Amino acid sequence: MHLLRLTLISFLLGAASLVAADSTKPNILFILAEDIGPQLGCYGVPLVSTPNLDNLAARGVRYTHAFTTAPVCSASRSAYMTAMYQTTIGAHQHRTWQWNKQPLPAGVRMITDYFRDAGYYTANLSAGAGKAAKKAGGGLTGSSGAGKTDFNFLTPAPPFDGTDWAGRKPGQPFFAQITITESHKGPGWVFARSKDAPIPHVDAAKVKLPPYYPDHPVAREEYANYLDAIALMDSYVGELLARLERDGLANNTIVVFVGDNGQCLFRSKQFLYDGGIHIPLLIAWPDRRRAGTVDGQMVSSIDVSAAMLGFAGVKPNSVMQGRDFLAAGTSPRTHIFAARDRMDSSTDRMRAVRTPQWKYIRNYFPGIPYMQHNAYKENQYPTWNLVKQLAREGKLTREAALFAADHKPVEELFDLSADPHEVKNLALDPAHSAKLRDLRALVDRWVVESGDKGGAIEDPLDIYRGYNSRLPEEPATPKAGKKK
Repeated sequence: MHLLRLTLISFLLGAASLVAADSTKPNILFILAEDIGPQLGCYGVPLVSTPNLDNLAARGVRYTHAFTTAPVCSASRSAYMTAMYQTTIGAHQHRTWQWNKQPLPAGVRMITDYFRDAGYYTANLSAGAGKAAKKAGGGLTGSSGAGKTDFNFLTPAPPFDGTDWAGRKPGQPFFAQITITESHKGPGWVFARSKDAPIPHVDAAKVKLPPYYPDHPVAREEYANYLDAIALMDSYVGELLARLERDGLANNTIVVFVGDNGQCLFRSKQFLYDGGIHIPLLIAWPDRRRAGTVDGQMVSSIDVSAAMLGFAGVKPNSVMQGRDFLAAGTSPRTHIFAARDRMDSSTDRMRAVRTPQWKYIRNYFPGIPYMQHNAYKENQYPTWNLVKQLAREGKLTREAALFAADHKPVEELFDLSADPHEVKNLALDPAHSAKLRDLRALVDRWVVESGDKGGAIEDPLDIYRGYNSRLPEEPATPKAGKKK
C-alpha cells in the first residue's frame, strides 16, 4: 500500500528527473500547508500524528515565534511572494477581483523573478488532479499539489516557469513551491475523518479545547477533524520528501515548511489572534546543520521569503521589507506586524503588533462585530454557528461570549505570558497604560512608514459584484450547461 502511494504521488507531481542537480547552488523546496497553526507533534501538541514533519524538525530548526502578515490566504500569499506587507502593495483585501487588481508598485518584484535572475528554475508543483485525497483502485492518489497562487495583484508574466522541478535543465537549481490543500476546509477534511484515510484518528472526547470554545460535541468534533486533516497533510509531506530522495535531490535541497496562514478554526483564520497568524516554520538543510535546534526569535512570513532568496545568494533591492533573518549581521526583530482587512464580502480593518510577550490589536470598525455575516464561515465552520446559537440562548461562558458580542473594543491588549488564549483584554487597565501607549505608537508608526493602503474604502458594488457575479438589479446569469 505504501509503495503504491509513493508511486502514485510521483505520477501526480510529475516524472522524476533522471539527472541530479550538480549546481553549487542549493535547490529550495517551499512547502505551504494551508490553514494551519503550529499544531504538530514536534511543537508538543498531543493527539496529532505528524511523524514526517517531526522528523524534518529533528534534522533542522523549529521556529516557535513565526507569524504570517495576514490571517488569510490571498493576502498572506501576496506577501510571501513579494516579501512585502500586503498592506503596502495594495494586496490586503481578500479577495481582490480581477477588474480591480493592480500591478505591483514600482520597484517591487516577485521572489521568483529574483530566483530566475540567479539562474533558478521556478516551479509551482501541480498535478492537475483533485484537491483532496480520494480512494482510487484500492490505493490513494496522494496530495494533488494545488498549483495555487491566489495573489491580489496583476502579474505581467507567469510567476513560475513550470509545474514540476523535472522541467528544469540538467544541473539547474530549482525553487519549487507546493501547496498542500488537505488541511484547508473542504473535501480534504471530509476524507481525513473517514475510515479510508491512512492516519490514526483523534478521539474528539480527548481534545482539550481553548477556553473561548463552548465545550460541546460539535466543537470537539471540529477540532479533532482539524488535527486529522493535519495528519493527512503530514502523510503527503512524507511522500514529497521521499520523491526528493528517489530523484537524487535530497542531498542538495533545503526544505522550508510553513503554513500560509493560521488554523482554520472559528476564532482563528481571518482574525489577528495567534490562532490566525501563528504558523509553524521548519527549515532543514541537507548537511543537517543546527539539527534539532529550537529557535525562539520573532520571524515574519516576509522574512521567510527573504531568507530563501539568501539561500540562493540573492541580495534583493532596498525596497523589500522582509529581512533575511539567517544572514550574518541581521538584527533580530523585537516585534512583528499583522493586518486583517476585508474577508470575502465581510468588510473590516484590524492592525496588530506582537512581541514575545504582548499583543496589541487596533479595531478600526468597532461597531462591526467579530461574527458579522460571512458565508464561508457559516457554511464551513460548525463551531461558528454553534457559538451564535448558544449566544442567542445565553449559554456561553464569559470567554466564549466575548467573541459573540455585538461590537468590538477599539483596542485590545494581551499579556501572552499570563493569557496565551487572548481572552483578558488589558487595554483599559491603568496598570498597563504605559505598555498600551508603547504598542499603540508602534502600530501608528508602522501604518504611516509602511504606506498602509487599508484606509481606502472599497466601492460596495464591487464587493457585491465580486461575490454575486452581478449588480443588485441585474438578473443572475444561468450557469453553463444548465437548463433554464
